[in-house]
Amino acid sequence: MMNQYLIPANSKKGQLIFNVFRWIDLVIVLIGALATLILLFAIPGQSILALFIKLLPIGVCVLLVMPVPYYHNVLVFLQEFYIYCTSQKRYLWRGWCAKLYGKQK
Repeated sequence: MMNQYLIPANSKKGQLIFNVFRWIDLVIVLIGALATLILLFAIPGQSILALFIKLLPIGVCVLLVMPVPYYHNVLVFLQEFYIYCTSQKRYLWRGWCAKLYGKQK
């Protein structure tokens, strides 16, 4: 009876592009790349500050779609954090391990 699962462990990854990205993640990176390309031509100068400003859009977009543990990526984490902070719902933590009081065997 071991290893008889109905759903494989990697079933969600099969729905993702390159097993990592959702379509919206790729759109975000493409918009950041396009904005960076436009800034490379639009902003004159070769100082460190100008280079930082030119590369800022793609840097932010890559950080947003970077995978993190327990969440799909940073963008999903920020969305869940925003929902948690703005929700009127009260979250009660009960845990999954009970501490027994009294006599222990």
